[in-house]
Amino acid sequence: MLFPYLLKQMIHQGTLRLITADGKNYIFGAGTPCVTVKLHRKILEWSLALWPELKISEAYMNGLLTLEEGSLRDFLYILFVNYRDAEKQPLFQWLKRLSGRAAQLRQFNPLGRARKNAAYHYDLPDRLYDFFLDSDRQYSCAYFTDAHNSLEQAQFDKKRHIASKLLLNKRGLKILDIGSGWGGMGLYLARECNCNVTGVTLSVKQYRISRDRARDAGLDKYCRFELRDYRQESGPYDRIVSIGMFEHVGKKNYDEFFSRLYQLLAEDGVAVIHTIGRFNEPEQTNAFLRKHIFPGGDLPALSEIMESVQRSGLFTTDIEILRLHYAETLKRWSDSVEAHRHEIIALYDERFYRKWQMYLIGCEMSFRYQHLMVAQIQLSKRLATLPLTRDYMHAWEHAHQAPAAEARRHKVFRMDALHSNNEFHRQ
Repeated sequence: MLFPYLLKQMIHQGTLRLITADGKNYIFGAGTPCVTVKLHRKILEWSLALWPELKISEAYMNGLLTLEEGSLRDFLYILFVNYRDAEKQPLFQWLKRLSGRAAQLRQFNPLGRARKNAAYHYDLPDRLYDFFLDSDRQYSCAYFTDAHNSLEQAQFDKKRHIASKLLLNKRGLKILDIGSGWGGMGLYLARECNCNVTGVTLSVKQYRISRDRARDAGLDKYCRFELRDYRQESGPYDRIVSIGMFEHVGKKNYDEFFSRLYQLLAEDGVAVIHTIGRFNEPEQTNAFLRKHIFPGGDLPALSEIMESVQRSGLFTTDIEILRLHYAETLKRWSDSVEAHRHEIIALYDERFYRKWQMYLIGCEMSFRYQHLMVAQIQLSKRLATLPLTRDYMHAWEHAHQAPAAEARRHKVFRMDALHSNNEFHRQ
């Protein structure tokens, strides 16, 4: 029985009790939390050991691995805090190399595949995102200036923090937002900074909603959204911002991405890339996420990013690492998903709810106990473009500081208004 053997070698922190399909009981580790899992198929005793990062998640999603005691968060905590011991096992090393070769094939990201990958995740029914995102629908790491801040405040602070790094020192700057999502960052820049913003996305639904938001806010003259790939864009742009899009570029396309950035950026331009990254050496993205959540997704090591930046001719003028901010963001998202469990099951089914649980809580554990972080990377074509110190960033944030009540008044995203739109309903 390979899976019990593997758990015996792996589990030292926390107590995990395993009940196999034929009723055998095993106990691994010691201390809290205490979790009991039950397997409902005999074959799982082999498949969970041979490819644990995919098959454990799929077994839970499909109801073939159930929790008899403890929560999913407890179960994943035990797995993640003990995983480094498992990584030392020769079997894990062999499987990692095998899955790595296959993943490289999946990371080829031409335009057609990029559009399909974007639609797979971002064109899901809008009500799903209403259940767990903030009202501006920011689907990336929030910025917690205080650990007790609400998700709404932290996402507003994220936009302000990124904007401070763009050197928004004059009116009428021409800005490109690559991977513009539901339009929140572009609208913020147009409203706060009197900029001319172009946002590009590959999601049909995101494009339509962004366009409607700009129109409803009276900002469509200054903030336009297009349904196209950044590789189809022409410059120059004074500023370029990209939030949570680089994770979809794929390792084979890093050089192309930064080379295109160089071409699109004005000579005195500034770009800021906000992306998930790795503290450690390059690895392949979790197999469950690649298959079921973000097809074509890739989480780069910071070293991989820097190598491509260096080849592009761009200068790296500032890097900030956000360590546990995404863990806190994901915790709030997963709590909201749990609070809307019945609505999500009604919209989809129990299997989808379990998949979304596994996705959000698993990612939270990765940021808490593995090697993931978020990097904000500032780039320019000239060394002299930016001031010598970071004081301009702090001054901009201070000047645009808005209390929670004012931040709420600034919001222009009203899903109830969008849902009442007949054209929107027909999509």
